[in-house]
Amino acid sequence: MNKMIKKEKSKRPIILITNDDGIMAPGIKHLIKLMRTIGDVVVVAPDKPQSAMGHAITIAMPLRLDHIVAEENYKEYSCSGTPVDCVKLAVNNILHGKPDLLVSGINHGSNASINVIYSGTMSAAVEGAIENIPSIGFSILDFSFDIDLAPADKYILSVARKVLKNGLPLNTCLNVNIPVTKKIKGLKVCRQSLGYWADEYFERKDPHHKNYYWLTGKFINEDKGKDTDEWALKNGYISAVPTQFDFTAHHALSQIKHLEE
Repeated sequence: MNKMIKKEKSKRPIILITNDDGIMAPGIKHLIKLMRTIGDVVVVAPDKPQSAMGHAITIAMPLRLDHIVAEENYKEYSCSGTPVDCVKLAVNNILHGKPDLLVSGINHGSNASINVIYSGTMSAAVEGAIENIPSIGFSILDFSFDIDLAPADKYILSVARKVLKNGLPLNTCLNVNIPVTKKIKGLKVCRQSLGYWADEYFERKDPHHKNYYWLTGKFINEDKGKDTDEWALKNGYISAVPTQFDFTAHHALSQIKHLEE
């Protein structure tokens, strides 16, 4: 039987919110509004965009926290560090303990498939799982800051409530991605699609005639499985992928046994 991360309390749950788009992003403001209907909220989010930071932490410079809002059931802080820094500081220096739930997002842009590796949004959720906190990362497949997030509200609240009630398997968080449609068909629990990015760097010259490079690329998905996040999203469903931080390729252990001496 899987061990579950679960906390039983009679009071309103404490919900920690962070993101990687920065504390002023519409996605996190929308998520705050939703979570305040089901719990007491503490926000610790980057003071500037930190997209694609992955699981980076700050070790070469001091971190700064600014206390922005202090209400009875709501506190908000901005942090000079990364999304993972935000989680670590929240647990160790603000809450002095673990919240009942950690939610990260709503990220502007997809974190499905291989994007989960690069995502600061999902790294914050992974850090929560490392801390044995039930954690969810939410993303929507649109970079626009004026995207209508309301069609997903009932699903976001449903997932959050169910995770608060039932917990998550140990060492696991949820990667939830939302398609851009006003008529979401439902939510599907999926596996991560085996897609990848074909990278390309534009080479240009600055005013001093020195070369600089700008990353671009094309997402390629040759995984045609109907049990993947990419399939679900393309067909109008929200995808929910259980995500772990154990990078061991367990299926390969027996195949490389010959390396032992």
